[in-house]
Amino acid sequence: MVLETNILLTEEEVKLRDEIKDFVKSIDPNYMRAMEAEEIDYPKEALKEMAKRKILGLRFPKKYGGRELNWVSDCLAVEEIAVLGPGLACVYSMPIIVGEALTAFGTEEQKKKYLIPILKGEITSAEGLTEPRGGSDFFGTITTAEKRNGVYVLNGEKRFIAGAVAADLFLLYARTDPKAPGHQALSAFLVEKDMGVEIAERYGLMGFHGMGTARIVLKDVEVPEENLLLGENTGALVFNRMMVPERLTSAAGSLGIRAVLEIAMKYSDKRKAFGAKIRRFEGVSFKVAECLTKLDAARGLVHMAAKQADLDPDARETRKLVSEAKLFATQAAWEIVNDAMQILGGIGYTYVYPVEKALRDTRLGVIWTGSNEVMKMLVQHEAYKKLLAGEDKDRDLELDAIEAHKVAEKVFE
Repeated sequence: MVLETNILLTEEEVKLRDEIKDFVKSIDPNYMRAMEAEEIDYPKEALKEMAKRKILGLRFPKKYGGRELNWVSDCLAVEEIAVLGPGLACVYSMPIIVGEALTAFGTEEQKKKYLIPILKGEITSAEGLTEPRGGSDFFGTITTAEKRNGVYVLNGEKRFIAGAVAADLFLLYARTDPKAPGHQALSAFLVEKDMGVEIAERYGLMGFHGMGTARIVLKDVEVPEENLLLGENTGALVFNRMMVPERLTSAAGSLGIRAVLEIAMKYSDKRKAFGAKIRRFEGVSFKVAECLTKLDAARGLVHMAAKQADLDPDARETRKLVSEAKLFATQAAWEIVNDAMQILGGIGYTYVYPVEKALRDTRLGVIWTGSNEVMKMLVQHEAYKKLLAGEDKDRDLELDAIEAHKVAEKVFE
C-alpha cells in the first residue's frame, strides 16, 4: 500500500504498522472468500493468530498481555487490519473495546479472569448496546437487572451484536433502578454466555459477512455480584468512556478503504478509452484527487482524536473530537468507495473486483457505533457548551464591525 503516511508517526509506530501489515498479508484469500460466503460463522482462527502475534490490546498493561502503547498505535493497527474489511477490523477492535471497560473500571480479579484470556485469544468477547425498541436511545434501555440473594437476575434483549454467535463473554447494560432516569439507572455487567444467554436470531446482513451478528435474549439470567462492573447505577460512566474506543476504532477502520482506492487508481492507469488511459480524463483524475484529500483529512482527524484520547479520555474535547473523527472518516469512506466503483464502471459492480463487497461493507460505518446523525448532535452540543461557557480566549471580532457600537440593533428576542 502507498496511500498511508509517515508524517505523523514515530519510528516505533512505523515499525508497528509494518508488523501489522505482515499479519494482514498472512491471511489466505480463500479464508476471506469463505467469510464472505458465510461458510465461517466467526473468524476465530484469525483472532487466535492475532493473539499469537501479541497484537491484541496494544494499549493495555503488559501484565495483562498488552504492550502499554498509545491510541495512535491502536488506530494504526485498526487501519491496517481494516484493509481486510470491517469484519476482521471488528474482530481486532472488540478486545480494545471490552478491554477498555475492564482496564478502566474492572477489579483486579475481573482483569485476571477476563482481560488476560481475551488478549490471549482464549475468550471471545462482544458488547451489547442496542435493544429492539431503540437504537441510538441507549439510555432508554429496558433490560432489567434485579438483585436477588446475592446475584443479579437479568431479563431483556439486545440486538445487532457483532460476534454474538461465538462470544464467550458479553459486556451488557441493564436497568438496576426502575424509577431513576436512564443515565442514573443503568449498570454494566460482564455476562458469560454459559450463564444462560440465548442466541435468538442470527442476522443476514447486506455486508459484514462472517461475523455472526445476532440478537440475544436474557431470561432470568443469573449474574454473580462480582461480575458487576464499577458499581450499581454507574453504567453511564462506563458507557461514556466506552464510546471512545467504539468510535475511534470505527473511524480508524474506515481508513482501510484506501486499499479499494488503490484498486481504482491502478485500474485507471490500465484501462483505456477514446485512445487514452482513463486517468487522463478529469472525470476520473478529479475523483481520485478528491478521494485522496478526504482520506488524508480523515486520517489526520483520527490521529488528532487519538492523541486527545491519550491526554484525557473523559474530557469533553475528547468526546467532540472522537465524534468528529467517526462522522468524517465513515462518511469519507462511503464517498470514496462509491467513487472507486464509478471509476471502475461496470466491472466494479461484479465479483471480479472486491469493490462491490467494500461498498456493501462500508455502508455500515455511517450507522453503527452511533449513527452519524448522533455524531452531529454530539459535536455541536460540546462546541456550544464550550463556547457559551466563555472558555474561548479569541479576539472578540464583533468589536471590529464599523457600527459595532449600535447595541440596540443587536436584538435577539
